[in-house]
Amino acid sequence: MDLKQAGSSLDSLISSFNTRIAELQELVIARNMYPASSVTDLSAIDAALKGMELQVQAIKDRLREETEAIPKAKKLIAASLLQQKKLQSMSVYVPSHLPEKMTTLNLDGDRGLSPEASRQQQRQQPNLGSSKFQEEPAALPKEKKGRGSPPLWYITSGELDSLASYMRGRLTLEKVNAAINDMATYAEANAQLVAAPKKKLAENLWERALELRDIATTEAVKGKHFVLESDMKGPSLKLDNTGKAILTVLRHLGRISETRIGHNRVIILLKPQ
Repeated sequence: MDLKQAGSSLDSLISSFNTRIAELQELVIARNMYPASSVTDLSAIDAALKGMELQVQAIKDRLREETEAIPKAKKLIAASLLQQKKLQSMSVYVPSHLPEKMTTLNLDGDRGLSPEASRQQQRQQPNLGSSKFQEEPAALPKEKKGRGSPPLWYITSGELDSLASYMRGRLTLEKVNAAINDMATYAEANAQLVAAPKKKLAENLWERALELRDIATTEAVKGKHFVLESDMKGPSLKLDNTGKAILTVLRHLGRISETRIGHNRVIILLKPQ
């Protein structure tokens, strides 16, 4: 190796050292700018990525379950809507309030007697020799199982809407059906008076009971529940313009019929055919 070649090799080596030193200096500067504690550990990044992948997979599974449940939910909604329509169609037959339980006219004594005790009491009564007993007309013979409860044949919204506007006026479904409740209440009270023996009635009720019995024995009323026009004193049915309009509607729709017996206007409650 001559002198020129040796000098060239030494220059190359020095240049290489200088380049390496410069790189090391840059690394030192970079290390001082970004301390080791500020660089995120790659293993922590990997763990976080795996956690995110698991969450994404769980979300996908949940979405798949919700998607599969949509047809079932649609069927449930359809069934609920159908049930709602049925309940709405049934609700038109139910008034806004139902009549309270009728107050009995002190008939509990007779109800508590056994059939044998009742027959024995009837056999003993003619032997009392009381003139008052002889003046008392016999109570009407009861039908099998009694006359039953008065019919509560409510009207529907369709029936009310089918009426002419002049007949319907300002009447509502609730008003008309509440009036039907009142009529059933009056009819039940009249039926109790008709069936009650004299000794179970107060003095002020006896004349009315006789009057109702005379009406109940007529051919037009026999075996039916009825009320008198004079009974209509509320709370929902009164003998005013609204009450008369309600009676007209009920008569037109076949819920009641009317007849006159003596000085009384009798309203008969009809049952569904």
